[in-house]
Amino acid sequence: MVNDLLYVIPAGQYSKEELVNLLKDHPEIKFASLVGVDLAGNDTDEKIPMKLFLKDIEDFYSGGAVQTDGSSVVLTGIATLNNAKVDMLADPDVNWFVDYNFEYIDEGTGKPTGTLRIPAFLVHNGMRVDSRSILAQSLDYVKAELLALFKKYPQISGLEHINVAEIEDIIFTSATELEFWVKTPTNKAEVAELHASQVMQEQYWQRTRGEVRTALEQVMLMLGNYGLEPEMGHKEVGGVKAQISEGGHLSHVMEQIEVDWRFASGVQTADNELQARIIIREVFRANGLEVTFKAKPIIGVAGSGEHTHIGLAAKMKSGKVVNLFAPSDMKKDFMSAIGYGSIMGVLKNYEVINPFISSTNDSLNRLKPGFEAPVCIVTSLGHTPEIPSRNRTILAGLVRDVNNPMATRFEVRSPNPYTNTYVALATIYLSLLDGVKAAIASGKTTKALEEELSKEPGVPGFYLETERAYRSEHDVFEDYTAEERGRLFSVPPATVWENMQNLGKYPEKLAVLKAGNVLRQELIDAFAAGALIRWRVELLTRIIPENLEIVKSCQRLHNGDDASDLDLFYWDKISALKTALAKDTFANKSMFTCIKEGIAAGNFDLVSQLQIEMADKVAELQATYADYKKNIL
Repeated sequence: MVNDLLYVIPAGQYSKEELVNLLKDHPEIKFASLVGVDLAGNDTDEKIPMKLFLKDIEDFYSGGAVQTDGSSVVLTGIATLNNAKVDMLADPDVNWFVDYNFEYIDEGTGKPTGTLRIPAFLVHNGMRVDSRSILAQSLDYVKAELLALFKKYPQISGLEHINVAEIEDIIFTSATELEFWVKTPTNKAEVAELHASQVMQEQYWQRTRGEVRTALEQVMLMLGNYGLEPEMGHKEVGGVKAQISEGGHLSHVMEQIEVDWRFASGVQTADNELQARIIIREVFRANGLEVTFKAKPIIGVAGSGEHTHIGLAAKMKSGKVVNLFAPSDMKKDFMSAIGYGSIMGVLKNYEVINPFISSTNDSLNRLKPGFEAPVCIVTSLGHTPEIPSRNRTILAGLVRDVNNPMATRFEVRSPNPYTNTYVALATIYLSLLDGVKAAIASGKTTKALEEELSKEPGVPGFYLETERAYRSEHDVFEDYTAEERGRLFSVPPATVWENMQNLGKYPEKLAVLKAGNVLRQELIDAFAAGALIRWRVELLTRIIPENLEIVKSCQRLHNGDDASDLDLFYWDKISALKTALAKDTFANKSMFTCIKEGIAAGNFDLVSQLQIEMADKVAELQATYADYKKNIL
């Protein structure tokens, strides 16, 4: 039965008439749903009966058949209550997927009921305002600019092996690696136990067992059904050993998993990721396991990243495809001038890219030293071109294979599973273009560009900022102090508020993202406004209540008869922390109250600072209480 299902309709393979006939041949597909992606990365799912879709298929393509209430999606300040209508325009240039409900079998066909998910653009007042449009239109702009650049500068250092004038098209290759945690619904594990398992690497690359193995294998096969070409699925570093229940099933499951699939081009990369997340969540749920894509589901334990690989290729008039990052001599140079310009563009402008990648409290919780998550704007190339580096402590690293030029790419390590991949890719490629323009216009050789990228702070460059360093082949966490990291590579934002303020702090860098008038100021403002609303609401309704529960759980365990001086010391410290965090008096307000009042007053600079202090105090409270409990007999 599973092999008889229609999982994917490849882009450009069917005419409208052939599509209608194909869908009529699969009566188990009962619904169509146009999938628009708002600025927060949420996807729409509006089920339309297949009969209606087939009847009005021409209108679906023209954007006139489906409308949605813009106030129900995140288009902050754009789709307002008095102007909320948003049109949905089907995108025929990408694959369409069929989402099957294996829990609802169609009586007529004996097959699971299917919904055709059609990627779409959101249109408001005649303008596209969605994440998919931002990426699609940004790549169109970058492509046009690169092709014009190659006509103007036919001689590019490091690309002597090709005739730049013969470039016919630009291919934006990219891929994401998805990490996530799975657990049995009622299970909780001690942070200390998880941390110990992580340090001892008891889970990393271990053999999966039981329901986790079954679900992972089903996921890999299902990804293949949808044409995503899975490449690897394995355990990540986080997790603890499961237990076997009386019925022979695994219980107390808590494991971290990674799944990878083949790269794609342009918007298809982000569409594939969206479909992969649906598959993973549904398959693990069917096996009795919860999935979380949170970046940092457990403070103090490894978070989940979504390392994003960035490539740039050219299709020649002969039909041959060449990697524009790879140099003519892989043993002599790390990259071509286009490769050097690309990584310099991303690093120089990262302060305004970061708000679109790390827009939540959860994402910033992950970006802490010591967890293989990047905290500095710095790259690594390798010690020599013949010995590639895999430095896991940097923001964006060069990935290359001396014997395979087509594999040359950058791995950006800051995204997480809830990063809006559409907007993230758009900002990265727009910044990449800025660096490529500067590098090529400079006429510098690959060696001169390597020197620019490798310069010491205080050394002026033709493009990169004088006071900064941008490359390190060292362990950024171990070989530099926090002060040195901040001085060399910039101080990272600690809160969502700080991150969003960079959009106003660096106007010359923001202009890079606005080039081509695709990522317009209204879209930037809407993205930031939506992120800040979520930041404030989460502080009030989740973070403070969760921290209050932590405070209340720290109860006195000793009595006056058997308490040692150390018990009393710990308890005094615990009591002081609890009071500072949560106890109001006539004379003093607690930190929780000050944050609430700061939000009400709109004093977000203060709220941001108090959030940092609150996190530090809660962490200190938890650590002190753990020591206190250990000393109670």
